[in-house]
Amino acid sequence: MPPLSQAPLVRNRSRRGGPRPGSGPKPKGAKAGVSHRTRAATAASYPAHVTVKLQRLLPLLRRPREYATLRKCFAKGCDRMGFRLIHYAVLNEHMHFLVEARDRTALTRGVQGLLIRIAKALNKLWCRKGKVFFDRYHDRILKSTRDVRNVLRYVLQNGKKHAAQGRKVKVPGPIDMYTSAPWFDGFVEVIRVAGLEALVRPVTDARTWMLTEGWRRHGLIGVHELPRTG
Repeated sequence: MPPLSQAPLVRNRSRRGGPRPGSGPKPKGAKAGVSHRTRAATAASYPAHVTVKLQRLLPLLRRPREYATLRKCFAKGCDRMGFRLIHYAVLNEHMHFLVEARDRTALTRGVQGLLIRIAKALNKLWCRKGKVFFDRYHDRILKSTRDVRNVLRYVLQNGKKHAAQGRKVKVPGPIDMYTSAPWFDGFVEVIRVAGLEALVRPVTDARTWMLTEGWRRHGLIGVHELPRTG
């Protein structure tokens, strides 16, 4: 094929039909968000890492009232119709979930149901109407125990990584209290959180071998072990 600048010009004499520059559906927002290609299939034995971003200019999520609202939503939607929320991380403008699902349909419906619940609760808290989340959520199916351990570390320690990088996130203690870390039993260190028994648990138990036992073959996670950059 000749270089683009030397490609021959082909005219459409009929001026009817055919693709045109800029035609087709447009992405949401100023830039394209998550790809609308068909999502990868999943199975009951594979966990998934889900990421969702907030619309711009909304209040920050890492505040006491917002986080209390989110925990209630997590608790109500953590185990429904073949979908299970195992771990989460709440950042200022986005959230990470580590989930299990019976199949792709259960994963899709479970995430959508959880996000609808969260959007309604946050809009009520903020006395507003309208969209809360930006574009579609992103998910990645985890098919190796190494991947599962990496994502566990990423989700539970992401806030500490942001704090170490000087972003608008503070994690004063050994674990990030805006994650499911207080309910995680896979740290090297023994962590005790005062008053934890008084809170409704916002996550449910894992059932897949990869999330219960498999990832542990690569070692428990230390509280000072941060996700890799990039």
